[in-house]
Amino acid sequence: MPLLRRVLLIAALVLVLGFLVLPVVVVVPLSFSTARYLSFPPPGFGLGWYRIFFGNEAWTNAAVMSLWTSLVSTLLSVGLGVPAAIGLARGRFPGKGLIQALILSPIVAPGIVVAIGLYYVYARFGLIGRPIALILGQTALAVPFVVVNVVSALSGLDRRLERAALSLGATPWGAFRQVTLPLIQPGITAGAVFAFVVCFDELLIALFLAGTGAVTLPRRMWEQLNYNLDPTIAAASTLLIVLTTLLMLGAEFLRRRSARLRSGVSNGS
Repeated sequence: MPLLRRVLLIAALVLVLGFLVLPVVVVVPLSFSTARYLSFPPPGFGLGWYRIFFGNEAWTNAAVMSLWTSLVSTLLSVGLGVPAAIGLARGRFPGKGLIQALILSPIVAPGIVVAIGLYYVYARFGLIGRPIALILGQTALAVPFVVVNVVSALSGLDRRLERAALSLGATPWGAFRQVTLPLIQPGITAGAVFAFVVCFDELLIALFLAGTGAVTLPRRMWEQLNYNLDPTIAAASTLLIVLTTLLMLGAEFLRRRSARLRSGVSNGS
């Protein structure tokens, strides 16, 4: 019976993984196809579509636009999310639960609703069609991911370490900078990684808020899907898959490192 249960669990796991991963994995061989159109299985393999991607100014400009706007949005998200997380984790004030729900609402709200709301707000200030609208929109979506990760890091931190630093003459800012900040740094970095991934992959915000002067890679892929379906899209998708996978693995490594660090410090104290 235990053997049968184990076999069934493994089979269920394989089915779920296949359902989730297979559509993504199929894109990779398509990006190396020698065919002029998307077809599976590919008739042959080569790097032609990657050469077209990197040799086409429209594609490279879109990739650069995604990169720098995502980096700026990530920095803004960290700058806004870390103080908010500290306030939520350490503060005691009326309406704390409501404020936390509002901060995290972009995670649970439908993306189209968030995009439409931001469109009407930014339109009043004449920001639509400018890179600043894209950056602010991406920041609004990314801040909750920073808050979640930093709150998690703070919740596992032993407050006795800060009190010990204060008892030894450190100022509150000194205790935070020398004790708290290094211990939650992996959480901040993990939050920044998640924020960057969210910003880099975001399409709806780019469609609603950015004009022709701020075409991101996901928007370029969407436009290409509508007008010219060729394996260049698969090449761009594969690059996104590789980048996202590397960043998520890095975030997971930092999460585990943060857990080990907090555990070691707590045991040592």
